[in-house]
Amino acid sequence: MKNWYHSWRAAIRIARRDAWRFKGRSFLVLAMLALPILGVSAADLTLRSADLTAAQQLDRDLGRADARVSDPHMGGVPLMQNPEGDNYQPVKSYDDEPWPEGEMDVTTALPAGNESLVDSEGTAKLRTTHGLLSTSVRELRAADPMAEGIMVLDRGRFPRASGEVAATDAFLESSGLHVGSKLTARGFDTSYRIVGAYELPDSLNTAQVNALPGALLAPLDKALAAAELPGTQMSTTYLTSVSGDAGFTWNMVKEANAKGATVISRAVVLDPPPDSDVPLYQKEGASDFGGGSANATELAIISTVVGLAMLEICLLAGPAFAVGARRSRRQLGLVGANGGDRHHIRAIVLSGGLVIGAVAAVVGTVLGIVLTFALQPVLEAFLGKRFGSFDLRPLELIAIALVAVVTGLLAAIVPAVTASRQTVVASLTGRRGIRKSSRVLPVLGLSAVVLGAGIALYGSTASDQTMIVAGGSALAELGVVALTPALVGLFGRIGRWLPLSPRLALRDAVRNRGRTAPAVAAVLAAVAGTVAVATYTASSDAQAEARYEPELPYGAVAVLSPESAADVPSMREDAQKVLPTEVRADVDRVVVGKKSCSSYGDGDECGRYEIVTPKAYECPLWAYGETDEDPSEKFSKAERRKLAKDWRCEQGGTGLGSVGGEILVGDDKLLKVLEINNPEASEALANGRAVSFSKRIFTPEGAADAGKGGAKGGAVAAPKGGLNGTIDVRVVSAAQMKEAESAGESDAEKQPGTVKKLPAHQFSGSENAYGVTVIVPPDAAEKAGMTTVPFGSFFTTEKLPSDAQQQKLAGELDKTGSDPWLTIEKGFVPENSATLLALAVFAGLITIGAAGIATGLAQADAEADLKTLAAVGAPPRVRKALSGFQCGVVAAMGVVLGSASGILPAVGLRFTERRAEDLMYARMMDEGWSSGEEATAPFVPVVIPWETLGVLLVVVPLGAAVLAALVTRSRGALARRAAI
Repeated sequence: MKNWYHSWRAAIRIARRDAWRFKGRSFLVLAMLALPILGVSAADLTLRSADLTAAQQLDRDLGRADARVSDPHMGGVPLMQNPEGDNYQPVKSYDDEPWPEGEMDVTTALPAGNESLVDSEGTAKLRTTHGLLSTSVRELRAADPMAEGIMVLDRGRFPRASGEVAATDAFLESSGLHVGSKLTARGFDTSYRIVGAYELPDSLNTAQVNALPGALLAPLDKALAAAELPGTQMSTTYLTSVSGDAGFTWNMVKEANAKGATVISRAVVLDPPPDSDVPLYQKEGASDFGGGSANATELAIISTVVGLAMLEICLLAGPAFAVGARRSRRQLGLVGANGGDRHHIRAIVLSGGLVIGAVAAVVGTVLGIVLTFALQPVLEAFLGKRFGSFDLRPLELIAIALVAVVTGLLAAIVPAVTASRQTVVASLTGRRGIRKSSRVLPVLGLSAVVLGAGIALYGSTASDQTMIVAGGSALAELGVVALTPALVGLFGRIGRWLPLSPRLALRDAVRNRGRTAPAVAAVLAAVAGTVAVATYTASSDAQAEARYEPELPYGAVAVLSPESAADVPSMREDAQKVLPTEVRADVDRVVVGKKSCSSYGDGDECGRYEIVTPKAYECPLWAYGETDEDPSEKFSKAERRKLAKDWRCEQGGTGLGSVGGEILVGDDKLLKVLEINNPEASEALANGRAVSFSKRIFTPEGAADAGKGGAKGGAVAAPKGGLNGTIDVRVVSAAQMKEAESAGESDAEKQPGTVKKLPAHQFSGSENAYGVTVIVPPDAAEKAGMTTVPFGSFFTTEKLPSDAQQQKLAGELDKTGSDPWLTIEKGFVPENSATLLALAVFAGLITIGAAGIATGLAQADAEADLKTLAAVGAPPRVRKALSGFQCGVVAAMGVVLGSASGILPAVGLRFTERRAEDLMYARMMDEGWSSGEEATAPFVPVVIPWETLGVLLVVVPLGAAVLAALVTRSRGALARRAAI
């Protein structure tokens, strides 16, 4: 024991002295070990601090109150809820009865004799320095001690009088207002003074205004109602405190449920009752939804990232210890010459990893804590929420720090074994001997690649376990790492076609595979992880973009007035004055009755119109006929699935085109705004024909019998595009509607009316019409005897309008006194674009760092070769060029291999998600489609982020080479004759 202790003590002292002696190499290894520890410890501290405990979350939701009592809008019927209050349902089953709806008086569910605080929320259009901004308004006495913690005051104070408000910093920044400014709301003459700025700890980017209860929302709603403008749609909850230490107990929650209210109780959430005492859990069919799949995916990703990070550190630090051992081989030879055996030499090299690993653990952990503390405001702004507390968890930080120590030891194992196997004579003379490449390692690597790819393929096609995909991908990547030395040799074969400097760099990389291969594998690991996450993220964005349904083409603007036609001309001029518009397409709408009738047909003297669908073109799943029996019940599941894909049962497109009704009256300019480039449609409008974008309403010429047959579900051929024909429009006057209603006929389709035929052209293109059903030219509408009124305009823009321009236009439109629709299509905004950029930058930095470290080790290991080049007359620039190409070669090989291997886990995870969605879709189809909606199969694409790959494949190796060449001295130190 004594000999063991003293031998290791001596080994640690030698390793410490050696590390201090070669500060440059030691700093490189220290940085490699400390940086990941710094990042992981900072990430752990950030996530723990941002992850609120239940008590902290309740403080932000309830303040100091004991509970929040809410109206679930179920008419006050008795309810059952879970302890958290986010899942509830009626006690009674309403399978054969209408689902309960309606409001209740929440005050009846409050405990008697206890203090309560009203908390109301709504939305109002507030006037800003730019114009109008739709903003959340919250009426809560924020200065009350019961509300402490819900809102955090930044400057000024909370409102104390009805004429005062406070605003979030996000609202002040967006609106251009400040503390002390006056604030007014649309449709309300009363002004308010902003007396303070606050923030919502859980949502720092929310624009909100705070007022006292009854100060803004209720009078504003009353004023808007008087002006016949839309109200605020206010919702109200109650914060309540109860006497006693028990708080709002579970029995009190069940009493409130019996009166129709739901409750979030602090006492119940912190100390939930047993499941046997929760009636909701006892009801058959009741369930709580969890995120097991998402958690498993997150765990798989975290495990893979941590494992690859440790592998990367070992791969980078291992060559450094190997080079250090070679630089100290004379010293190690002297140890052997003085009686030291192999285990003493191994102990010395391992002690180097232990010493530097321990120092890196301390430095990385301390810097991680300091950096997180210093950057806390930045991190909170990035997360959009405040930390609950600066949550230091010593055990977790110690475990993270131990990773550096363990990794340092693991990285030094191979160099230690290699150094211990050298003979004393070889160590003292500096000879390396003849080294042969292992033939077993490539076989093992290839086997691991095949086995890992097979496991990942199985996990993605035959299982829904993401851990299987992650495990198989990790195994395949380890196989690629094992194959790296052999692959480096294959790269060396292209050296014969390269100039001198890159040929020397590539030859040196192949010749010293023990140094090059780990560095290439480290770059491979970093790039593979980045490519995997980038591919998965890009695929998710593509899926979200495919599901996104734009209301208009990108950059297009719509200013529409469904109710008032008198203000439309001024609205059109305002839009052209404020926005950078190009093409303006004016449209009218059809009214039946007075011109003052709205698009919704409100008013006693307002009728309606509808486009008649020929009987043959009616969807059999929707054809009720003379009875009220559900028509879908007439068909089997197989027939329903088939009919769900029938063209007659397709749903119309979404967009703003249907706001004014099924008919828009306009000309060819509307086609230009909708980006419909169809000469036949333009010619039809010019010739006075309507253009139909729906096949179900169009009757081709010579097809007068289209109204016969097809109702029983038989196949009916769709009318071809590009044909001329007619469209039937049934007009029902107000008098006819009243007569039918007085006769007891409430079904709109069975009310009498006058059918008018419009000459029409069936659209033959594939462009999106954005919800437009029919475009009728003005002269055709006039010829058919239709009454039209101005509806609004559609615009194309030179560039996307800014938020300030949108607010300004909203303010100008408000001067008309009406409530127009203002829509600016900003297109799909990917949530992960910043993530992809950050990943590319991260991978670039890691790649450049790893390649730079490999280059530094190559220069230290091949100093004699550089001196030989100088001795034979090589110009100084050769040293810079050689250094740059050495760095570029390592980066290029690692990026190419990493890009290829990083796609596998992303594709596997996407296939797993695709399989899960396909199974869910199949299950839904098995249950049958009774609604008649089109059955759309899930779309789960796999998208390769070519831009990110381009940056990694081209920019990163080139940047690494240039950077290495710039920082390398053109002249080395003069060589001394080596001592013998």
